[in-house]
Amino acid sequence: MKVIVCRDYQEMSVKAARMIAGQIILKPDSVLGLATGSTPEGTYKELIKLYESGLIDFSEVISYNLDEYYPIKPDNDQSYKYFMDHHLFNFVNIKKENIHIPNGMMQDPATECKEYDKMVENAGGIDLQLLGIGQNGHIAFNEPDSSFYYETHLTNLTDSTIEANSRFFDSIDDVPKQAITMGLGTIMKAKKIVLLASGKNKQKAIAKLLGDKITSAVPATLLKVHPDVVIICDEAAYNG
Repeated sequence: MKVIVCRDYQEMSVKAARMIAGQIILKPDSVLGLATGSTPEGTYKELIKLYESGLIDFSEVISYNLDEYYPIKPDNDQSYKYFMDHHLFNFVNIKKENIHIPNGMMQDPATECKEYDKMVENAGGIDLQLLGIGQNGHIAFNEPDSSFYYETHLTNLTDSTIEANSRFFDSIDDVPKQAITMGLGTIMKAKKIVLLASGKNKQKAIAKLLGDKITSAVPATLLKVHPDVVIICDEAAYNG
């Protein structure tokens, strides 16, 4: 596990974007695992700049997003489909048929979740997985629990996650209480993982990730056993 500590959010975003760009340059048909939330917004802005400058080409890239609220319509401005379109996909030349995001209106979550994992597997697995980390140590929407969930699944969001995400909604009551999330097993099969963390409110989670224990109470600690993980964080997230 490699840790890169940056001065601030901007430097963190630039370094992450360059790492993803390097992956695309080396393998134009890369399968990228993408994250949502406020942390990767800067990274996506930098990727758009690199695309506009002609340094990278998304025409062969395939993407699989980590998660989606449930239930939520794709045109809802709080859906992760809407987020990805407005923060990355609408500004680069990725093909629509190469974009995959869990369906927030799944009729049969159990079956459709299995299909999502099968699609990732059939694509050859994820070459580079971008992650954020929650204040409670969750990655994607794999929340603290008594055990690890390895496959894509429908999960209940914890009160702390609902509260943290309420800043994006008009009211905390509007925040969905469930989500479809890629499981830890699928995430761990990625060839390379890049985890971003910014702000002092993530310091405790990063400290636990870098500590000695692997526990389902802090799902991100499972990353310790992955062979190629890079943590890119700012000084506030590293030092508090």
